[in-house]
Amino acid sequence: MKTETAAMPHRTRKEQLHRLASAAYWVEFSKKWLWVIARFVLVFGISFVILYPILLKLSIAFKSMDDLYDSTVIWVPQAFTLENFRLVFKAMNYPAVLRNTMLLSSAVMVLQTIICVLAGYGFARIKFKGSGLLFAAVIFTILVPSQTIMIPLYLHFKNFDLFGLIELFTGKPANLINTYWPFIISSMLGMGVKTGLYVYIFRQFFKGIPREIEEAAYVDGAGYFTTFARVILPNAIPSMVTVMLFSFVWQWNDSFFTNMYLNEPKVMSSMMSSAGYGIATYMTGGGQAANSLVQDPFFMSMMMNTSVLMAILPLIILYVFVQRHFVESVERSGLVG
Repeated sequence: MKTETAAMPHRTRKEQLHRLASAAYWVEFSKKWLWVIARFVLVFGISFVILYPILLKLSIAFKSMDDLYDSTVIWVPQAFTLENFRLVFKAMNYPAVLRNTMLLSSAVMVLQTIICVLAGYGFARIKFKGSGLLFAAVIFTILVPSQTIMIPLYLHFKNFDLFGLIELFTGKPANLINTYWPFIISSMLGMGVKTGLYVYIFRQFFKGIPREIEEAAYVDGAGYFTTFARVILPNAIPSMVTVMLFSFVWQWNDSFFTNMYLNEPKVMSSMMSSAGYGIATYMTGGGQAANSLVQDPFFMSMMMNTSVLMAILPLIILYVFVQRHFVESVERSGLVG
């Protein structure tokens, strides 16, 4: 027994040497480490592409004017300053802009979620002649460039009328430009930003819910709308969280429709587009001095980077608090895997 026990380490070492000498071992070893290296390069490359613009904006935003003109200062400022953030905060009336953007994004988020969850459930459960063609038309709206419908939308909301009733009672159509009504009406009628994608998310989620759950509710005496409200919606919370976050963030970052419909009140995207000139006017009082600052590429770069950071700061704070729920909702809603 002792002889066998003493011989076991010798056999183990011999087996290890034999395995190291085999070609199959080195092939598997090479495959393993090549995959590790490839995965590291891929993750590092994607992270660099995502983080590099943010790091560059942070570096520029904390620089002073002297650091911008100093060729020896590349990434780390010689003297960190918050003066750029103070200028953007005051010159662009940041609290009012933040409040306007929060109200607009929240209203659009709620309306789009309500409309899209109803449409998605209808496409998933109600079958009628032409339902597939209608759903294909909804998906097609994702592919339509916004520029192709820009002029009709602008003219429609500039001369808005409801079956001729507004002009009948007031004598002229309503001008909804520079109000939130174009966003509210578009969201209520399923024409908001990325609505087709949200309907698709809800439809795919509802198709994954077994019909037996609804049939059991019908047997218990629940009606169609009661079943939807008390059985289906509680199970749809993951997809609702996903759509609500997508809707909020996309509306927050939208610059095409906000610049088309809104001059006043200002929102984040319109604030960023005019940040350089607005801050130059605030610093100089306007006139030729403001124009000279605007023509300075270093000044414009510094102001634009600072305004972008202040625009995305609320979204970063939001993500910090809801990231766990967001990841879980994406996994359960069927967007991955």
